[in-house]
Formats: sequence, C-alpha cells, structure tokens
Amino acid sequence: MTSFHGTTILGVRKDGRVALGGDGQVSIGETVVKSHSNKVRTMKGGKVLAGFAGSVADALTLYEKFEEKLDRYPGNLPRAAVELAKDWRSDRILRRLEALLVVADLEHSFLLSGSGELIEPDDGIVAIGSGGNFALAAARALLPEPDRTAREITHRSLEIAADICVFTNRSITILELPGEKSVSGKEKT
Repeated sequence: MTSFHGTTILGVRKDGRVALGGDGQVSIGETVVKSHSNKVRTMKGGKVLAGFAGSVADALTLYEKFEEKLDRYPGNLPRAAVELAKDWRSDRILRRLEALLVVADLEHSFLLSGSGELIEPDDGIVAIGSGGNFALAAARALLPEPDRTAREITHRSLEIAADICVFTNRSITILELPGEKSVSGKEKT
C-alpha cells in the first residue's frame, strides 16, 4: 500500500484565541503531488476548527461524520468528539480510515484517531502529521513569549517544521477563533 505523508497540522490556544494551521504539501511516497492544499477548515458557522493528516478521502469522510456528531450534540464539542472516537474505533469500516483529526472551539482542543485516542492537551497545543512533533516542540518553546499571539506562534512553528520535515512545506493556511482569517504564506490585510 502506498504511504501518504505531507502534512503538519498545529493548533495553539493562547489569550482567549485559538489558531489552527496546516501546511499545503501533499505527497505520495517520496513525490510531492500538490503544494497548495488546504487541510484546515471551519465548521458549524465558524465556531469549530478542524484539520486533518493522512488520506484525504478518509479525512473527508471523518469531517462528514464529525459534522453529524456536531449536529447531534450542538455546542458540545467534547461530546461530539467522544461519540466520533467511539464510532471510529468500533465501526469496522471507519476503523480502516487512515487519518487523524484535530478539532477545536473556544474552550477545547482535541486530537482524535481511529485507534481510540481522544486527547485534550494540557497546554492548549496539539499537533499531528509528519511534521507534527517539530511544530509541537516549536510551539511549546514560543508559547511563553508574551508578545506572540496564537496565530504568530502557529505560523512560526509551522515554518520551523517545514525547515525540518521533508513532507511539510511553507504554503501555510491558518484559521482563527474568534473570527476567521486565512493566511497562505503571509499575513493578509
């Protein structure tokens, strides 16, 4: 089976804001097949952010399933995440999906996987994908700096991951709560 790589997703929570960003590279094996993919999106009218790492088709299926859970448990991200994790682990078809999700609202951030993980980080930073650990380490180092915002930490950390991980690039998209902003490579005015 072909190995899918090419993603770093990072969520940072700081000073009442949440930023979720991802790079744009999609690779199959050792070949870059796309450089400007968008792997983060808003859900529920901009109240929930979600990002994925792994197979695109599998991630889109998970987005749909997660949106169904959000519809069933409106305004309750933890319950929706728990219910998706339970279904993902127990359903024989969903169990085969090869993707990870990060979801966040103003109160919670979660990492979800098909093997049953549902993790809410202690420090408000969550990362997945091939460059996830690099971005996570960078974000943890930058978080205490008082002048840096969640968006700035996310952007700089993704750049650092891109410098280290060959499956991550600098075509960065960042979404933010409250409010939605999109950044591709640089700040828009």
